[in-house]
Amino acid sequence: MLNRLFLLYLLPALAGQTLAQTAPPANTYQFTKGLVALTGSRYGREAIYTDPLAYKLYTGTLNPPTEGAVFGTNEQGQEIKWTTVTADSLGRLRLRGTLRGNAGAPAGPGVTAGSMRGGLGGAGGYTYLTYDAPRAQTALLNIRGNSNVYVNGELHMGDAYSMGYLHIPIKLRKGRNDFYARGVMVNASLQFIDKPALLRTDDPTLPSIRLGESNASLQGAIVVINTSEAPLTGLQLTSRLAGREQTTTLPTVPALSSRKVAFGFEGSGVNAKGPQTCELTLLQKGKSLDKASVTVEAVAPVASYSRTFVSRIDGSLQYYAVTPQSSANTSPSALFLSVHGAGVEASGQARAYKPKDWGNLVAATNRRPRGFNWEDWGRLDALEVLALANAEFKPDPQRIYLTGHSMGGHGTWFLGATYPDKWAAIAPCAGYPTLKEYGSADGVIPDSSSNPLEQMLLRAGNQSDVLKLTSNYKPLGVYVFHGDADRTVPVTYARQMRKILGQSQPDLSYYEYPGGSHWFGDQSVDWKPLFEFFRWHEIPADSTVSTIDFTTANPGISSSYRWAGIEQQERPLVYSRIQLNRTKQGITGTTTNVASLKLALDQFGAKTPVTVTLDGQSPITHTTSSAHDTLFLRRDGDRWAVTTRPDRTQKGPHRNGTFKDAFNSRMVFVYGTRGTKEENDWNWQKARFDAETWLYRGNGAVDIVADTDFSLANYADRGVILFGNKTTNAAWKILLADCPIQIERNQIRAGSQQWQGDDLAAYFVWPIKNSQTASVAVIGGTGLKGMRAASANQYFAGASGFPDFMIFGLDMVRSGSQGVRMAGFFDNNWKLVPGHYVVNGQAGKSD
Repeated sequence: MLNRLFLLYLLPALAGQTLAQTAPPANTYQFTKGLVALTGSRYGREAIYTDPLAYKLYTGTLNPPTEGAVFGTNEQGQEIKWTTVTADSLGRLRLRGTLRGNAGAPAGPGVTAGSMRGGLGGAGGYTYLTYDAPRAQTALLNIRGNSNVYVNGELHMGDAYSMGYLHIPIKLRKGRNDFYARGVMVNASLQFIDKPALLRTDDPTLPSIRLGESNASLQGAIVVINTSEAPLTGLQLTSRLAGREQTTTLPTVPALSSRKVAFGFEGSGVNAKGPQTCELTLLQKGKSLDKASVTVEAVAPVASYSRTFVSRIDGSLQYYAVTPQSSANTSPSALFLSVHGAGVEASGQARAYKPKDWGNLVAATNRRPRGFNWEDWGRLDALEVLALANAEFKPDPQRIYLTGHSMGGHGTWFLGATYPDKWAAIAPCAGYPTLKEYGSADGVIPDSSSNPLEQMLLRAGNQSDVLKLTSNYKPLGVYVFHGDADRTVPVTYARQMRKILGQSQPDLSYYEYPGGSHWFGDQSVDWKPLFEFFRWHEIPADSTVSTIDFTTANPGISSSYRWAGIEQQERPLVYSRIQLNRTKQGITGTTTNVASLKLALDQFGAKTPVTVTLDGQSPITHTTSSAHDTLFLRRDGDRWAVTTRPDRTQKGPHRNGTFKDAFNSRMVFVYGTRGTKEENDWNWQKARFDAETWLYRGNGAVDIVADTDFSLANYADRGVILFGNKTTNAAWKILLADCPIQIERNQIRAGSQQWQGDDLAAYFVWPIKNSQTASVAVIGGTGLKGMRAASANQYFAGASGFPDFMIFGLDMVRSGSQGVRMAGFFDNNWKLVPGHYVVNGQAGKSD
């Protein structure tokens, strides 16, 4: 979390970042009146959501609101009424003296698994707005302070953090248009435009022009908005900076949607530091559609700078920031990876540090200033930037360090425990260890439940529970730094970790800054004793490490430590642990929840007998054939035996499942076109909604294609997100013919289980047969009611847990986990096996 002082400090330092416009254009309609009801919606970091208003909307029982009309009753039996709200001086439609803040956000700390059961309680609310259009026309909708919005029944992303740069193209119908915005203190407007395409420059991704470098092939990214009802194809973007011009061919932008696009520009003509204007022209077949400009910062070689790169996650343009080493020492230097707090740009994070004479500091982005809490795609962004920094600076591999502030303090705890072999030392500043206790705008992760089905769902988030991974810190130096007067992240979190680690951590330093608030100047992160602590820590060579104690919840996220790796688990996403000792004669130790183990035998040499004794069983002897042998062992019941590497078609570190895994490999959205008009409309609108969400939360871009345009050859090794079912999506038979879960109109089958009706839905993942890494994720239902039940996309909330599959009904939207029919995991052979799943109301189905 970020206090106001920190935000004010960082805003001037956002190089190349243009702040959202504050004054509305002349052709804008500002909403000044609406109705609010505290309907009690609950969304968060879990697979279950409840939303009474959405339920009524999806079932056709939502009456148009009027002042004083009763919406329903809350958990205390009190009536929920629609209340008139008017805009204040800042344009916010707020309830006077009733509720402050965005009630569209979920409840904060204290929410437990009980919230998974839903109901009408909670702080969630909706703002109802109307606009009478004189004719059918296109407009840009801008709402700030909402989590999402239904526009004449179509679901769109909201601007939960009030950033101001989410401009949604919508088609207004003649007459009354209805808007249900989830949130109770929103600022809403419509902008009327007369162009088929627009360039938006209030959300750019830009590098610095670093004087002294070539700067001939730089890349930036801005948003292109298609305001027409047909896809925009054949687009080009021409950039002109300091007399140098470049033209970039752009991807298709679907109808009535937005896409962030990368463009090239040349900065070689710039020879003075300071802001530089880059002019942009959007062209289609040589005709200009729109013009705009962005400001790019030129910086001196010794100054902090930003660098852009194409992400392997989705092919979009991202950036990281660098505070370069102050000395010209050419010997291998240290590398410091810094992860920022909520609301902070990576460029501002880097500038908070003075240059060090013994290493370069690199700040990753988490994909957005709030992003994913350094989990999920924030975690992947940190790993991408770490790899890029290693390639650029070629640091001493034994002197790599991790630190971060606030949400980045959590990121430090999380990344440190998840990848302990990547760091010599870590230093969380003003951090909280786990989202199960602290949470943030998306709420906390529920802690526990006595319900077997809820337990299965919660297991999918085990990798986020740092407190279960604290033994992984043992090889690291850990420096904990916290202000003792911090009101945003109380110092009790630091003291909690000091107490836990004090019993087991051999290398721990701890300091509370007297009177320190959440941010007390640069030294909140750039603390000299912290970097001195780093200086005398190094990552030992593998050859010197004879003891391993490593825990993971998901080998698909983190599978190995040095010379040992967990290839497969016995029980999916239950914590697995290996405790091993290596001597000249061999390896001994114990394992927990490990089905397949990998051991690198590099230190034994060629033609050497190696004895492996695990879990008190009879020793296994293996004679190495080379100096770089890798030994694979498989557990069969109570016995370990030598085996070969698990087949890549099985689960493993390369592809271990959970629903969200399909979103990691340059995903493509494939929407169905073979259903009824209403089903096809939902398929397309849901794909567009998820693309809007990915842009807002992840600064990303997605290809959206119709099922009839999809082929495995054209999208090889890319994750697929399929919207629809076997009946409505023609790509189903290509991707899911052999899957044990089948959805078609009015029916879902999962192995021997079967359910009937048009109100059923499912999320599930399945490996793509001709790929060793990519998966398909299915979002669909048996009919329009079921599809609507699948509309929510809190899988984009950082650290939210989703198993391999969950089957649910529209009644889940009203009653929570009671509406889930079945949930769980496939086994290592991607089969449905009793013990790995739970069927609601049936005993004996879970492990």
